[in-house]
Amino acid sequence: MVTIDLPELNLKPNDFVLDAGCGIGRHLRFLAKQPNLRIVGIDKNTGALREALTSLETMPDALSKDYLVSEADINRLPFADISFDCVICSEVLEHIPDHEAAVKELIRILKTDGTLVFSVPRYYSEKLCWLISYDYYHSEGGHIRIYKKKELPEMLKKHGFKCLKINYKHALHMPYWWLKCLVGLKNEENLLVKYYKNFLIWDMMRDHRLMRILEELLNPIVGKSIVYYFRRG
Repeated sequence: MVTIDLPELNLKPNDFVLDAGCGIGRHLRFLAKQPNLRIVGIDKNTGALREALTSLETMPDALSKDYLVSEADINRLPFADISFDCVICSEVLEHIPDHEAAVKELIRILKTDGTLVFSVPRYYSEKLCWLISYDYYHSEGGHIRIYKKKELPEMLKKHGFKCLKINYKHALHMPYWWLKCLVGLKNEENLLVKYYKNFLIWDMMRDHRLMRILEELLNPIVGKSIVYYFRRG
């Protein structure tokens, strides 16, 4: 489930790209399909990092094989200043208590003309989950804040960044989380949850053109994620 749009990243051959909070490597695998990139993924979850590394090592269609996957804290990144041409931080900031410190770290390691990409849960879609389910936002490692649309652009503006584009993504996934909030986050045996999860798996495996058209139409209305593209300016 890739959240970023490749053309917006402005990537060139041999660019260094960081996925901060890479998890099991969904964006790393997407980047590895592009030629001549140098890719780095960091996360605090060692189990997820092992899965990410294995998936990169076994990719049959990888065009970029210069990659590093490492355990690191987003608030204290082990990289020199202005090291990366592009930094991606997808569905991470909503988990971090000191999110402003994390943003400053990502800015520190970004090159002057680099692209900075954030995605976070969309405000009203996320707010509905919070209203339906107490457990949703009190579970360990869960979301601790909801971002209004202008919040991140205003934060980045203080650091000299301009928001170039905003997208909405993953509309087909939002009903799944609403269902889980209604029946219980750990209730995987509910028939509606099971059938919808199977549909999502089918959709990810098939990547059917009709489903992509439907999702693009629904994204502005019920998109699960909001995606921001920033550059200095």
